[in-house]
Amino acid sequence: MVSQAGGGFRLNVLNPGGRDPEQHFGEGHDGSGEHAPVNYHAYAACTGGSFFRETARAIAAGDPILLLLRGDFRQAERALAKLRAAGVPVAVTLKETGSHQIAGQLRDRAKLSRFLKLVADADGCIGPTPEATELYQTIRRRDAGVAFVPTPYPMHDRRWNFARSLEERRGILVGTREWNVPSRNHSAALLAARRLSELTGENVTVYDFAGRTGARLLAELEFASGTLQVQTKRTGYSDYLTVMAQHKIVFQLDTSFVPGQVAGDALLCRVPCVGGNGAVERLAFPDLCGVARSMSELIEVAVKLCSDVTFYEKTVSAAEDRASEHLSFHRAAEQFGHLFGQISRRSRGSV
Repeated sequence: MVSQAGGGFRLNVLNPGGRDPEQHFGEGHDGSGEHAPVNYHAYAACTGGSFFRETARAIAAGDPILLLLRGDFRQAERALAKLRAAGVPVAVTLKETGSHQIAGQLRDRAKLSRFLKLVADADGCIGPTPEATELYQTIRRRDAGVAFVPTPYPMHDRRWNFARSLEERRGILVGTREWNVPSRNHSAALLAARRLSELTGENVTVYDFAGRTGARLLAELEFASGTLQVQTKRTGYSDYLTVMAQHKIVFQLDTSFVPGQVAGDALLCRVPCVGGNGAVERLAFPDLCGVARSMSELIEVAVKLCSDVTFYEKTVSAAEDRASEHLSFHRAAEQFGHLFGQISRRSRGSV
């Protein structure tokens, strides 16, 4: 079982018209399926809920719903109307919540209008980042019904522990791969990783799916011969974690204010994540994240992690403790139960 629900509360996630198939994480289901219990699937998994793409199926399940907002928001708009007519408690959240993604979605007048109405009409909002949470609070003009719930990770489940022994860990994995998104700072991260390789003797691994364009860009960086390993094949999530777990550290310079899957993946591997300002980065790796730290400072701490075993072990242990406190399935289930309890009491009081 991947769920770690508490208090009998069950939350289902609805992505109307989405590609991910229906998936159940409750009693009698082991959570196996197309998607791992991470990101928004983790919101369902942590309460033993389900992930739906058909509104009628979500209504029939009879549990509170987290409705994902994506695309032009038309399908979410129709879904919310049906959910409210059926009397199902529903909170909403944007499916893509990086700063650049939010800006891109809300620059169209029609989409902005639908988004504002969805946030105002829903029973509540859930933000996977502090920034998204503040946006919802600003629109609703009140704190009630709005909660910051970082995407949890199944740290309690041994099947999702990909940790390797320290002796098996080699090199630096670059956590970003998008050349064309300015806030990812991918080229800068690669340059910093090149410097790290020069200082520590560690090899660098990067995933690159940009074909010839990516190959030419990587060639321009002129890594020392044999020090750069480029992964060009897309693999399954478990295979990716297996590769990540073979490295000493994950390094990035992403400034997109995302939920933080790079750091979440690193947690499942018990590997330190250096850099980045995602929600999970800030919660699990506050002494390593990129908030208010220069590139040289991040390189310095990365060098120490690569050379000081005691510091490395303390860093990993501290990250596990913080994840248990802030990012566990149990903690997220408690937060959801509290939010929807507030929604229920407010609804009864208005009758």
